[in-house]
Amino acid sequence: MVDILQNINKNTIGWVITSSLKGISQVILIENAVSGFIILVAITIASYSLGIIAFSSAVIGTLIAKIGGASQDSISQGLFGYNSVLTGMALSLFLIGDDRWIIALCGAAIVAIFSAAMMHFMDPSGIPILTFPFIALTWFLLLTTYKLVSFKLSPELVPQNLASWHLNIEGREHENWLEGAVHGIGQIYFLDYTLSGILLFVAVFWAGWRFGFYAIIGNIAALLTAYGLGGEHHVIFLGLYGYNAILSIIAVSIVFKDNERHGLLIGIFVSCLTVPITASIATWLIPFGLPALTMPFVLCTWLILGARKVLPKL
Repeated sequence: MVDILQNINKNTIGWVITSSLKGISQVILIENAVSGFIILVAITIASYSLGIIAFSSAVIGTLIAKIGGASQDSISQGLFGYNSVLTGMALSLFLIGDDRWIIALCGAAIVAIFSAAMMHFMDPSGIPILTFPFIALTWFLLLTTYKLVSFKLSPELVPQNLASWHLNIEGREHENWLEGAVHGIGQIYFLDYTLSGILLFVAVFWAGWRFGFYAIIGNIAALLTAYGLGGEHHVIFLGLYGYNAILSIIAVSIVFKDNERHGLLIGIFVSCLTVPITASIATWLIPFGLPALTMPFVLCTWLILGARKVLPKL
């Protein structure tokens, strides 16, 4: 009897870990525990504390779904983990104070419930929730810092007046195309560490060469579009225009693509589209001091997936 219970516990722990690692990889729309582990290593070498938060958040999201009675398949695919991962990481980065870790982990639990609600509401449309629960909850919690003293906003997120805003186009000393390409994928997980970015590409290619190829194409398309449209160089080469493009091209050209027609062309188009959408959303949020997060990815992907309901050949 004891041996049976031990085997059950071992199997359960292994399942939770595997599902949690898939939750980490699902941030990039990939269901692969090995890729998730490589991504976790990439996060951890950039910041030990951020790695702990990322894994803990994934486990919390997985357990909330299990306790709540979600379908085994959805949990095993990591679909309840990725919004928790992003929420936990974002709150731990954008808040300050000793209690931000508790707030981050509580946010990871709440967003799992929010994700379940969004899945129910959007199920009739056939449109995936993507990272919208993470975006909405993170924005709401960051805005509470103006009314609740327990929430303390990072000084890096400073509200600014658009009337006095000045677009600062930097010189060539900020141009590093290789770093811009690597940072683009790193920013998906709030990272601007070069080695971490390289490991993230390894994780994506591990899941399949098409994932890696499309990620590179999407990133290049966004870099060139942002540069050609006159974006701020330090923003471009920090990867802040690239990460939404990478997520969008993988979503519309691989994960949610029912046929092979125009896959690459649509992916390149949506990658380029994320650039002005990112610039617009970032501008809307300047007075609030909030980051754009992955909202450009969500809007552009919803746009294409919604259009395909009427225009199935896209």
